Amino acid sequence: MAPSQAEIDSFHKSAFPNANEMRKYLTQDSGSWDDVWKNNLTLWEAGAVDVQPPLRQCIESGEVAFPKQGRAMVPGCGRGFDTIYLASALGWDYVLGADVSETALAAANDFLKTKGVSPSVAAKVKFQITDFFKMSVPDEEKFDLIYDYTFYVAIPPSMRATWGTKMQELVKPGGHLITLMFPHIQEPYDLGPPYWSSFEDYVHALGGSDGSGGAKGWEIVCDKIPPAETLSDVHKGKDRLVVWKRL
Repeated sequence: MAPSQAEIDSFHKSAFPNANEMRKYLTQDSGSWDDVWKNNLTLWEAGAVDVQPPLRQCIESGEVAFPKQGRAMVPGCGRGFDTIYLASALGWDYVLGADVSETALAAANDFLKTKGVSPSVAAKVKFQITDFFKMSVPDEEKFDLIYDYTFYVAIPPSMRATWGTKMQELVKPGGHLITLMFPHIQEPYDLGPPYWSSFEDYVHALGGSDGSGGAKGWEIVCDKIPPAETLSDVHKGKDRLVVWKRL
C-alpha cells in the first residue's frame, strides 16, 4: 500500500527539517543549489560530521574486494565528509569531491583544513566545482569507485535515466558504484527533494533488469539492509546499501 500524504509529510518533517524552505530556492538551474548552501539549508546533513555507518561498514569489513589503488568520486559531495573518509580508508591517491555549489566546496575545503585531517590524506583529496551530468573523462581517468548518498534523491526522478547513463560512462569496467539508498521507500511519491528511491528504480536507471534481479551491465556484489541499531532514528527502515560492479 502506498504511503498516505500525511505519512509522507510526517516522515519528511522529521527526517528533513526545513525541506519546504529549501525547495523555495531550487529551480531547474543546478546552480540554485548554491542558494541552498548560502542560506544554510543543508538539511540532509542533519548536524552530521561523519559518514553514514553503512558506508563505513562496507569499506572496512573487507566484504567487497576493492583494489589497493584507484580513483574515486563522490558526486554532490557537499561538505566533503565522505570524500575525506574514502581517501583515508581506501588509501587511494585520488578522491574527487564534486559539487555544483561554490559555497559547498568552500565549506569542504575549510573542513579539510581545520578538522585535523592528516596532510597525507588531504593530499589525496580534490574538491572541484563540477556538474556531474556534464562530466566527460578519458578512459584512463574513469573511476574505480563512485559513491552516491543523497545525490540520487536530490535530482528530479525524470533525470534518473540520465544519472544511470552517466554512471555507466564514468565507472570503469571492473569498478564499483556504491549506492546508499535513502530514503528507500517502495512506493513513489511526488514530494521532493529529497525524492523517494527504491531498489527497482535504481535497476531501471542503471539500464534495466538483467533478468536475474540485477541491472544490465552491472553485477551486485553487496546488497544489505543495515541493522537498525547502527542507524539514527530517521534512517531506521529507510536505508539500503547496494554495491554494483561494472561489467
